[in-house]
Amino acid sequence: MNNATKILDALESQYHNEQYPPELGHSEPLDGLILTVLSQNTNDYNRDRAYANLKAKFPEWKDVAEAGESKLEDAIRTAGLAPTKAVRIITILNRIHSDFGEYSIKALANHDREFMREYLRALPGVGAKTVACTLLFDFKIPAFPVDTHIARISRRTGIAPEKSSPEEISHLLEEIVPEKRFLGGHVNMIEHGRAVCHSQNPACRFCVLSEICKYFCL
Repeated sequence: MNNATKILDALESQYHNEQYPPELGHSEPLDGLILTVLSQNTNDYNRDRAYANLKAKFPEWKDVAEAGESKLEDAIRTAGLAPTKAVRIITILNRIHSDFGEYSIKALANHDREFMREYLRALPGVGAKTVACTLLFDFKIPAFPVDTHIARISRRTGIAPEKSSPEEISHLLEEIVPEKRFLGGHVNMIEHGRAVCHSQNPACRFCVLSEICKYFCL
């Protein structure tokens, strides 16, 4: 059993049973992709407010594409960086419509995982984390998204070297963690980062990883 598996086991005892992780996907993967774009550089609360407002004003992605950047900016302002995100979203929608003839990326499921990764990564403003989230949550394809919480826990516990980038940590976790544990492990690591393993003043004395964690011993 590697260190990552021990850590996931300990977190599972504290948070979600990995066999029954929360349902985070969407029937249309494009919904999840745009939601993740909105999540960049903001918190979940502001992301969700922006997404709800967006869908209330423009129920279909066709409506968003036709609305134009200014109206889209107003709809997503609570997510922050509205001008940048509006341009990216409309560009993404136009490219997807051009490639697939509709505002949907369901057809990507007809390709292998590497093609899907490359296609999504080529979209404006879509990085490794957004790609992994879309694959894992919306296509149910194994991937291990790494956010700031997961990166921090991975470095502190010695799963990954201190200077590893989130993308490098994602590749590492995908190599050493069984695929069936990607979703549950991802969710539990984020829960732990929010509840205990804070960036500043982590609550180490309450941590289920204290016997494993290098940071706790410093």
